[in-house]
Amino acid sequence: MNMIIGKKQIVLASLVAALGAAVYLNYQFAAVEGEYVASSGDNTVTTQEENYGDATFVDTKTAIENQLTTVSDTIALDSSEYFSEAKLTRSKSRDEAVEALKTMLSDGQLTLEQKSALTQQATDFAQSIEVEGKIENLLKAKGFTDCMVYYDENKVDVILKADDLLEEQVTQIRDVILEETDVSVQDISIVPIQQ
Repeated sequence: MNMIIGKKQIVLASLVAALGAAVYLNYQFAAVEGEYVASSGDNTVTTQEENYGDATFVDTKTAIENQLTTVSDTIALDSSEYFSEAKLTRSKSRDEAVEALKTMLSDGQLTLEQKSALTQQATDFAQSIEVEGKIENLLKAKGFTDCMVYYDENKVDVILKADDLLEEQVTQIRDVILEETDVSVQDISIVPIQQ
């Protein structure tokens, strides 16, 4: 047989050699303590514990309970520091919940019922944010300078700066809440924070 090496064979051999070198270099630089790390070129590390695309349950009731736990942990703070910290915490938890809902809604494998449920949850979440803001503004108009409202469809928690609340002030607060929500009187919690 006649062995003639043409340009095509040389190009093919060099491409195979380059591919082999790339695979070898990738193997050498990607191994970290026996595990392989996926890299997107921006120095991010993905571990085996993360499963991108998995649905994450967002429970606004749990977020509110976590915020109320933060309330009890930070009561010792000065009241003005407390309100700024509480507003920051609430803003962060809302941003995380919104981002999680966006991520779940963008999943292409969701059924129509799942997307509908997530859309309803996002709508309820937006409505609760609107109700909280409206109640806070109405309470500020009634003379309560610093206040925070946490609204769930079954419960309203109001935290405000006050040394002692008079019975008429408590009635004013409850009236505002009852006008804006469907919760019952026994599901309204008013927590004054000493100035």
